[in-house]
Amino acid sequence: MIKKCISMLVVGLSLLVGCSSAKHVEAEMAATRTTMVTTGDLELLSHSTKAFAWHPDMFAVHASDEVDSKAVIKHMKAAITQAMEAKGYHLASAHESPSVLVGFGVALESEMSDKEILKRAGLVAGLSTEGVNKEYEKGSVLVALFSPHSTMPVWRVLAQGFTDLDNSPEQREQRFERLLSAMLKPVPTI
Repeated sequence: MIKKCISMLVVGLSLLVGCSSAKHVEAEMAATRTTMVTTGDLELLSHSTKAFAWHPDMFAVHASDEVDSKAVIKHMKAAITQAMEAKGYHLASAHESPSVLVGFGVALESEMSDKEILKRAGLVAGLSTEGVNKEYEKGSVLVALFSPHSTMPVWRVLAQGFTDLDNSPEQREQRFERLLSAMLKPVPTI
Protein backbone atom coordinates (compact mmCIF):
# COMPACT_ATOMS: atom_id res chain seq x y z
CA MET A 1 0.00 0.00 0.00
CA ILE A 2 1.10 3.55 -0.12
CA LYS A 3 4.27 3.81 1.88
CA LYS A 4 5.82 7.10 1.05
CA CYS A 5 4.82 10.33 2.29
CA ILE A 6 6.04 13.51 2.67
CA SER A 7 5.75 16.78 3.05
CA MET A 8 2.61 15.85 1.56
CA LEU A 9 1.90 16.54 4.93
CA VAL A 10 2.17 19.58 3.28
CA VAL A 11 -0.39 18.28 1.05
CA GLY A 12 -1.92 19.39 4.12
CA LEU A 13 -1.76 21.86 1.37
CA SER A 14 -0.28 25.11 2.30
CA LEU A 15 -2.14 28.33 2.02
CA LEU A 16 -0.61 31.07 0.02
CA VAL A 17 -0.81 34.69 1.11
CA GLY A 18 -0.63 37.90 -0.81
CA CYS A 19 -1.50 38.48 -4.42
CA SER A 20 0.15 41.15 -6.47
CA SER A 21 -1.20 40.30 -9.88
CA ALA A 22 -3.95 38.39 -11.61
CA LYS A 23 -1.35 35.87 -12.78
CA HIS A 24 -0.21 35.30 -9.18
CA VAL A 25 -3.83 34.86 -8.05
CA GLU A 26 -4.34 32.27 -10.77
CA ALA A 27 -1.20 30.39 -9.69
CA GLU A 28 -2.35 30.53 -6.06
CA MET A 29 -5.75 29.09 -6.91
CA ALA A 30 -4.18 26.28 -8.91
CA ALA A 31 -1.73 25.51 -6.11
CA THR A 32 -4.41 25.30 -3.42
CA ARG A 33 -6.88 23.08 -5.23
CA THR A 34 -7.54 19.62 -3.85
CA THR A 35 -9.28 16.61 -5.31
CA MET A 36 -10.52 13.49 -3.52
CA VAL A 37 -11.82 10.08 -4.49
CA THR A 38 -13.36 7.43 -2.23
CA THR A 39 -14.32 3.80 -2.59
CA GLY A 40 -15.85 1.20 -0.33
CA ASP A 41 -18.84 0.91 1.94
CA LEU A 42 -18.85 2.43 5.40
CA GLU A 43 -21.97 0.37 6.18
CA LEU A 44 -19.65 -2.61 6.41
CA LEU A 45 -18.28 -1.18 9.63
CA SER A 46 -20.01 -2.48 12.72
CA HIS A 47 -22.74 -0.23 14.07
CA SER A 48 -21.14 -0.71 17.46
CA THR A 49 -17.88 0.71 16.16
CA LYS A 50 -16.49 3.02 18.79
CA ALA A 51 -12.82 2.20 19.13
CA PHE A 52 -10.19 2.35 16.41
CA ALA A 53 -6.56 1.31 16.31
CA TRP A 54 -3.70 1.71 13.86
CA HIS A 55 -3.27 -0.83 11.12
CA PRO A 56 -0.12 -2.84 11.96
CA ASP A 57 1.47 -2.38 8.52
CA MET A 58 -0.11 0.51 6.67
CA PHE A 59 1.53 3.79 7.56
CA ALA A 60 4.06 5.16 5.15
CA VAL A 61 5.71 8.33 3.98
CA HIS A 62 7.22 8.53 0.52
CA ALA A 63 9.18 11.74 0.34
CA SER A 64 12.66 13.08 -0.11
CA ASP A 65 15.28 12.55 2.57
CA GLU A 66 14.68 16.15 3.66
CA VAL A 67 11.29 15.14 5.06
CA ASP A 68 11.25 13.70 8.59
CA SER A 69 9.10 10.60 8.01
CA LYS A 70 8.74 9.89 11.74
CA ALA A 71 7.41 13.41 12.32
CA VAL A 72 4.95 13.04 9.41
CA ILE A 73 3.67 9.71 10.77
CA LYS A 74 3.30 11.23 14.24
CA HIS A 75 1.36 14.18 12.85
CA MET A 76 -0.81 11.96 10.64
CA LYS A 77 -1.76 9.87 13.66
CA ALA A 78 -2.54 12.98 15.70
CA ALA A 79 -4.64 14.56 12.92
CA ILE A 80 -6.57 11.34 12.21
CA THR A 81 -7.16 10.81 15.94
CA GLN A 82 -8.46 14.38 16.21
CA ALA A 83 -10.85 13.87 13.27
CA MET A 84 -12.08 10.50 14.57
CA GLU A 85 -12.56 11.80 18.12
CA ALA A 86 -14.64 14.68 16.73
CA LYS A 87 -16.96 11.99 15.33
CA GLY A 88 -17.24 10.17 18.67
CA TYR A 89 -14.63 7.44 18.19
CA HIS A 90 -11.69 6.84 20.49
CA LEU A 91 -8.27 5.27 20.10
CA ALA A 92 -8.49 1.75 21.54
CA SER A 93 -6.71 1.18 24.81
CA ALA A 94 -4.50 -1.84 25.40
CA HIS A 95 -7.31 -3.86 26.99
CA GLU A 96 -10.02 -3.32 24.35
CA SER A 97 -10.49 -4.71 20.89
CA PRO A 98 -10.85 -2.08 18.16
CA SER A 99 -13.82 -2.23 15.80
CA VAL A 100 -11.89 -0.60 12.98
CA LEU A 101 -8.23 -0.35 11.95
CA VAL A 102 -6.92 2.81 10.30
CA GLY A 103 -4.03 2.87 7.85
CA PHE A 104 -2.56 5.74 5.88
CA GLY A 105 0.11 6.82 3.46
CA VAL A 106 1.54 10.09 2.21
CA ALA A 107 3.56 10.61 -0.95
CA LEU A 108 5.08 13.40 -3.00
CA GLU A 109 4.86 13.14 -6.76
CA SER A 110 8.66 13.24 -7.03
CA GLU A 111 8.77 10.00 -5.03
CA MET A 112 5.62 8.21 -6.22
CA SER A 113 3.75 8.73 -9.49
CA ASP A 114 -0.01 8.50 -9.95
CA LYS A 115 0.60 5.25 -11.80
CA GLU A 116 2.39 3.77 -8.78
CA ILE A 117 -0.31 5.08 -6.41
CA LEU A 118 -2.98 3.42 -8.54
CA LYS A 119 -1.01 0.17 -8.54
CA ARG A 120 -0.54 0.17 -4.76
CA ALA A 121 -3.75 1.81 -3.50
CA GLY A 122 -6.20 1.03 -6.27
CA LEU A 123 -7.21 4.70 -6.43
CA VAL A 124 -5.98 7.81 -8.15
CA ALA A 125 -7.47 11.27 -7.72
CA GLY A 126 -6.03 12.54 -11.00
CA LEU A 127 -5.12 16.07 -9.94
CA SER A 128 -3.54 17.85 -12.89
CA THR A 129 -0.30 19.76 -12.52
CA GLU A 130 -1.12 21.85 -15.60
CA GLY A 131 -0.52 25.55 -14.95
CA VAL A 132 0.98 25.08 -11.49
CA ASN A 133 4.33 26.72 -10.72
CA LYS A 134 7.25 24.36 -10.21
CA GLU A 135 7.67 25.70 -6.66
CA TYR A 136 4.72 23.48 -5.68
CA GLU A 137 4.75 19.73 -5.71
CA LYS A 138 1.74 17.46 -5.95
CA GLY A 139 1.20 15.36 -2.86
CA SER A 140 -1.14 12.48 -2.15
CA VAL A 141 -2.69 11.32 1.13
CA LEU A 142 -4.47 7.98 1.54
CA VAL A 143 -6.56 6.90 4.53
CA ALA A 144 -7.99 3.37 4.63
CA LEU A 145 -10.37 1.76 7.12
CA PHE A 146 -10.21 -1.98 7.73
CA SER A 147 -12.33 -4.47 9.61
CA PRO A 148 -10.05 -6.19 12.14
CA HIS A 149 -11.14 -9.47 10.53
CA SER A 150 -10.16 -8.63 6.94
CA THR A 151 -6.95 -7.88 5.11
CA MET A 152 -8.78 -5.74 2.53
CA PRO A 153 -9.89 -2.22 3.37
CA VAL A 154 -13.63 -1.66 3.64
CA TRP A 155 -13.29 2.02 2.72
CA ARG A 156 -10.55 4.27 1.30
CA VAL A 157 -10.15 7.94 0.52
CA LEU A 158 -7.31 9.46 -1.50
CA ALA A 159 -6.73 13.20 -1.67
CA GLN A 160 -4.27 15.07 -3.85
CA GLY A 161 -3.17 18.67 -3.59
CA PHE A 162 -0.12 20.88 -3.83
CA THR A 163 2.52 21.47 -1.20
CA ASP A 164 4.51 24.57 -0.44
CA LEU A 165 7.57 23.42 1.45
CA ASP A 166 8.42 27.03 2.26
CA ASN A 167 5.43 27.37 4.60
CA SER A 168 6.08 27.05 8.31
CA PRO A 169 5.49 23.66 9.93
CA GLU A 170 2.56 25.20 11.82
CA GLN A 171 0.91 26.37 8.59
CA ARG A 172 1.40 22.97 6.98
CA GLU A 173 0.04 21.14 10.03
CA GLN A 174 -3.08 23.33 10.22
CA ARG A 175 -3.80 22.83 6.56
CA PHE A 176 -3.17 19.12 6.87
CA GLU A 177 -5.58 18.84 9.83
CA ARG A 178 -8.29 20.54 7.75
CA LEU A 179 -7.58 18.17 4.86
CA LEU A 180 -7.85 15.03 7.02
CA SER A 181 -11.06 16.31 8.59
CA ALA A 182 -12.52 16.77 5.09
CA MET A 183 -11.26 13.37 3.97
CA LEU A 184 -12.90 11.63 6.94
CA LYS A 185 -16.15 13.61 6.70
CA PRO A 186 -18.09 10.61 5.24
CA VAL A 187 -17.25 8.46 8.28
CA PRO A 188 -20.46 8.36 10.34
CA THR A 189 -20.64 10.23 13.62
CA ILE A 190 -21.53 8.03 16.58
